[in-house]
Amino acid sequence: MSELAASPRAMWGLRLFFALLVAFLYFPLIVLLIFSFNSGDVTFPLQHFTTQWYSTAVQNPALLSSLERSAIVAIASSVITVVLGVLASYALVRRGFWGKPAFSAVVFAPLVIPYLVFGISLLVLFSAFDKLLTVTMGTYIGLGLHAVTIGHVVVALPYTILTITPLLERLSVSLEEAAHDLGASPWGTFWRVTFPLLYPALVSAFLIALTLSFDEYAIASFLAGSSQTWPVFLFTSLRVPSQLPELVAVSSVILLASVIMVVAAEIGRRRTERRYALG
Repeated sequence: MSELAASPRAMWGLRLFFALLVAFLYFPLIVLLIFSFNSGDVTFPLQHFTTQWYSTAVQNPALLSSLERSAIVAIASSVITVVLGVLASYALVRRGFWGKPAFSAVVFAPLVIPYLVFGISLLVLFSAFDKLLTVTMGTYIGLGLHAVTIGHVVVALPYTILTITPLLERLSVSLEEAAHDLGASPWGTFWRVTFPLLYPALVSAFLIALTLSFDEYAIASFLAGSSQTWPVFLFTSLRVPSQLPELVAVSSVILLASVIMVVAAEIGRRRTERRYALG
């Protein structure tokens, strides 16, 4: 292993592999940004610089409505997922109970079940539930953003647990026990002791759930009904070639917003870790 690390050829090979990996991952994103300012079609060669596609997107009410719906669903499902993820992580790490392996298998099942299967299953479930409510109570819930939110909570929950659990396992139980001995309530212990220490993992879990929800298409296509989210609207609009530059411009804005959000979250995470490491 030391000979490999000391070999100049091996080091240059690793650097070349890293450069190719970065180019493979980020070159399409750079091309996306470039074409969002191209006055012609999304094809080479490039034509004149323009910002008209951004102006056109802002004036498209259907597009803006889909973005708003996706943002509402993503934020709502991410908050619910993080809360449920904390509770499930506590149950898996801090508690011993009968049926724990079965509980673990259930919460992690969405990792191996295709989203199309979840979408069809939830569609059948909501349809049957609505039929039951119509017969018994005369009410009808139907499909929509609430159904999409539930579906996204289901598929994002295992990722949240996998993000929170490792940090929770490293936290000493003695910290919580000391807070209890000093008279803190269970909620006070969590809010004053556990939550600040879990904050980096909670932010990461929230961002993962937010990303999964915002760009999820399969489940939303089954459950959104007439309330199209951004991915559903995007795939529908791709059938119209004239709208492609407009969609590229919006995708560029989403890309930049995602980068800014991740960088801000990382800065906050490092500040939190330094603060509690020094405390």
